[in-house]
Amino acid sequence: MIQYTFRCKNPQQQYIDIEVRFKAVSEHHEIQLPAWRPGRYELGNFAKNVRCFKVFSEGKTVGTSKITKDRWQITTEKGKEYVVNYQYYAVDLNAGSTYFTIDQLYVNPVNCCIYVEGMTELPCSVKLDVPENYQIASGLKQTERHTLYAKNFEELADSPWIASAALKHDFYEVSDVRFNLWFQGECQPDFELLKSDFSKFTQKQLEKFGEFPFEEYHFFFQIVPFRAYHGVEHLNSTVILLGPGYDLFRSFYSELLGVSSHELYHAWNVKSIRPVEMFPYDYTKENYSELGYLCEGVTTYMGDLMLYRSGVFSLGDYLKEFDNQLQKHFDNFARFTMSIAEASFDTWLDGYVPGAPNRKVSIYTEGCLLAFVVDVLMLKHTNGKHRLDDVMKRLYYDFYLQGKGVREEDFWSLIRNFAGNHLDFLYTDFYHGTKNFESIIVDALEEIGLELEHVPLANYSASKLGFKSTAGQTGMVVKSIYPGSPADLGQLMPEDEIIGVNGIFSQQQLDEWLQYFDNDSKRLTVIRRKELIELTLPEVNRFFYLNYRVKELSDKNHQQQKLFKSWSM
Repeated sequence: MIQYTFRCKNPQQQYIDIEVRFKAVSEHHEIQLPAWRPGRYELGNFAKNVRCFKVFSEGKTVGTSKITKDRWQITTEKGKEYVVNYQYYAVDLNAGSTYFTIDQLYVNPVNCCIYVEGMTELPCSVKLDVPENYQIASGLKQTERHTLYAKNFEELADSPWIASAALKHDFYEVSDVRFNLWFQGECQPDFELLKSDFSKFTQKQLEKFGEFPFEEYHFFFQIVPFRAYHGVEHLNSTVILLGPGYDLFRSFYSELLGVSSHELYHAWNVKSIRPVEMFPYDYTKENYSELGYLCEGVTTYMGDLMLYRSGVFSLGDYLKEFDNQLQKHFDNFARFTMSIAEASFDTWLDGYVPGAPNRKVSIYTEGCLLAFVVDVLMLKHTNGKHRLDDVMKRLYYDFYLQGKGVREEDFWSLIRNFAGNHLDFLYTDFYHGTKNFESIIVDALEEIGLELEHVPLANYSASKLGFKSTAGQTGMVVKSIYPGSPADLGQLMPEDEIIGVNGIFSQQQLDEWLQYFDNDSKRLTVIRRKELIELTLPEVNRFFYLNYRVKELSDKNHQQQKLFKSWSM
């Protein structure tokens, strides 16, 4: 057994003292700190938070050599016990981090728990040296007070916990599975409302797969006093960071529901169904895959759809979320240059930062929209008998339960099994190509009696001149530019700060002054890297940034009604 101990002294310093004990089985061992964490496909560089890394045996220091940024080698004697001590700086609070402060110890073990190469299948115990009045919320088994147990490192790595005296807890049950609701942070959970809504979408998701992969499940909510929204799937749990606490059950409640349904769907899709390249995870390096659109795109689509199907969301609520995905898609001009399969591979490069303008698409957004198209076209070509749910269910039973990872060809082979080769063009033209989505989205919406509308944005500079901006210190700072628009042709650049229009100091009233000069030429005064420059925008007689929204047809025909009903169930 590998024995971990977490000692929590001096919380104001935010360093956790971690001890790891193991028995040597050879003359040397290599010790690894994971390079990344599941749920975020980029290198985490967690070793930057490690200090005072030392190894002891029988009270004597053992020499170590660091062979990579997060890997150490030690010389050992077979049969002897070795103790690794180090400190981990736990200052970041998000849904996938480790955080230590005066009122809680929140740990994602994949951030801070080393493992011994060749010993990852050994069971692990974790002793938490925390105040006696602390409660432990974890998906791991608690063998005794403040002690957790994992059957191997893979289970440990993907099983976060919160230790705190301020945890709020309730639970609900669906099909004999217990679902725990844990809240840490300032908030007043409406547990009755939560249990009612969560039971509905949980039941609907479970109904689609036929069984739940785990005996018990945990929702861990980290609540903060500022605007925050982040969720990460874990083995039999999810951590969800939300804020501010006062708004959770008011205007922010739909976001709480959305991220919770999304993360629960991950219990099947990613925590069970997983690309072969990540089955199992390799924590030493990038795990490249082109199936990000399956992992996150399908989950994004299904998460919101399950809320509508279960009656938690109205159709209007659902379409509002779908509209948001459409807006992000059509505002991103990387859709003409990068495929979603390429974006899946490149998450390891820059998938979670803005990056170069118009360089990349999103496995979440484009993946969601294409999942919708696949779903509807499967319904169309099977006369409402089969849909994307059937594909996901077969992936669960034929791959996960058989101990296999999923290849891209497996996913598409199942689609063909249900719907023939009618959807093959999507693979070539859209998943691995860069054709315009608009026509296939319009067609799919029409199949179920919905239609896509687009109108110019109310913002003059975006709709008529082709740029979006936010308030800066003196004027308005350009954030995005529509290719071929007056802003583009007039050589406006991102991060330019516009302070004047036609000799008027416009400050933050830029849009009002641009509308005022609607029929005149427009000369902008711009601050660019501390230089003042003048730009004249040419006239282009068309609209640029548009507002996209979906509405329901009032006169659906019989076939549309039939497919809409199947899609909604």
